[in-house]
Amino acid sequence: MIALAGSDFGAGLPLWTPLEVKAGSAIRCGATRSGARCYLCVRGGLAVPRVMGSASTHLATGVGGRALRTGDLLPVGETEVRRPRPPAGPPPFPRGEALRVTRGPQAEWFGEELYRGAWTVSEESDRMGLRLRGEPIPSPAGHMLTEGVPLGAVQVPPGGQPIILFVEHQTTGGYPKPANVISADFWRLGQLRPRAPVAFEPVTIEQALGLLRATEQWLYSL
Repeated sequence: MIALAGSDFGAGLPLWTPLEVKAGSAIRCGATRSGARCYLCVRGGLAVPRVMGSASTHLATGVGGRALRTGDLLPVGETEVRRPRPPAGPPPFPRGEALRVTRGPQAEWFGEELYRGAWTVSEESDRMGLRLRGEPIPSPAGHMLTEGVPLGAVQVPPGGQPIILFVEHQTTGGYPKPANVISADFWRLGQLRPRAPVAFEPVTIEQALGLLRATEQWLYSL
């Protein structure tokens, strides 16, 4: 029993729908159509050695295994915890609207340029940070002390081109942060690819918590 989620990659199979496949069946993946990443979910998980409790692989450091190669066999495990449920359908969340952000710790250093600007994702982006291109934002003079930085923080270096910190971001940074992408929109960061347009919409902490609550309720309903 498998399910496909994330970006539509032209396999001719429905997304977010449990599918029973027979031994020897083949799934062919084409180019992504609606995002940057697609996810293959296997009921029971994969029976591979765990590293720090995880079956995943961190390619940059080589922790947890290695990249998949043609001919690799991944045994299906038996870690399912409940019976399959009826299809839930695609996530009831917007895909193409602006990234919603709360005020960052240095928000008062900036004007409204971040929200009025037309940004695109640069080809120089990676899992550490999504570099944006657009009209440079005036960078405050002077230097600030290095401080902790969270996932989704929007940093503005001296060049004025924002960087959204992504899943392999550093733990500290010395660039001012006018905003932070809310947790409910992290999945949208994972689907941004080079040359994709990006816009920002400010929301309050209370709104961000409400959106996160709705996201988690949908996930737990699966």
